[in-house]
Amino acid sequence: MDSDFLSLIDVYGDNLTEKEYITDPAIARDEEIKQCILTLLTPEKSALLVGKAGIGKTAIVEGLAYRIKNGNVPEALKGWSVIKINVASLIGTTTNEFDTQSKLEVIMREISNREKTILFIDETHLLVNRSGGVDFANLLKPSLDRGAIKMIGATTNEEYETYILRDRAFLRRFQKIDVLEASKETTVKILMGTIPKLEKQIGVKINYQPFQTEKFMKFIVEMTDEYKRVYEIASRYPDICLTIVANAFTYALYDNEKVVSSKHFYKAICNTKSIYDDVKVKEIERFKTEFADFIKSENVNLNDKG
Repeated sequence: MDSDFLSLIDVYGDNLTEKEYITDPAIARDEEIKQCILTLLTPEKSALLVGKAGIGKTAIVEGLAYRIKNGNVPEALKGWSVIKINVASLIGTTTNEFDTQSKLEVIMREISNREKTILFIDETHLLVNRSGGVDFANLLKPSLDRGAIKMIGATTNEEYETYILRDRAFLRRFQKIDVLEASKETTVKILMGTIPKLEKQIGVKINYQPFQTEKFMKFIVEMTDEYKRVYEIASRYPDICLTIVANAFTYALYDNEKVVSSKHFYKAICNTKSIYDDVKVKEIERFKTEFADFIKSENVNLNDKG
């Protein structure tokens, strides 16, 4: 290939099978990954993940890439690549619908020269909505029919019903996979499994015993119950909880400390915008009671809310 050639896949794409994964990015999502694999193995079918915001649709695709990278998939999928295309960025850099379609066509031509490729299009509804009726499935058709390329799309329930259901040509080649919000128990497992990733990314650690760490995670899950969340944030398990846990880590970093302690969880809870203020007042008092031993032994200043 000409060294001066500008690949749109390189500009707008991210090879998820080449990423470094510290932990499994799709904890407790084995069934959804299995459905994705079965769909991808079906001739002339690709997968469409549909679910509310913040429930881990992208994590499912990363989980599939993680398994492909580690050879933990059927032989028919070994050696495949998962390429995520940033559609929002692509559309945001174009001046008109014709330009958008042209760039998509270039990406399709590039992809058609690659074998064993799974194309991941997050926010799939943007293609249907913003392109004024461009039949994206038709752009993909030659590659899909050859079997060299498969696709996974992801969108919310609302966008699926508003835009994608109108495009029958699009839907014919896709199998809808419903992604449900994780249960409280599953969310705790996801949080516990994500901690090593946060420790590596942020550079601070949790030195509590696992059962003690789990107590903090359970508290955060309980305080972000569905009826306690600010309606406008449109976030669900596990994303709403992961944000609070990550904020605790960043408070430790801000304090120039290498260990996350109860005071950092306290600050993250005091400053969260994800639950209603009256709920937060009650949860802060509950935190003080449930973690009184930690607060006392670690000499936490409850007047310091960050």
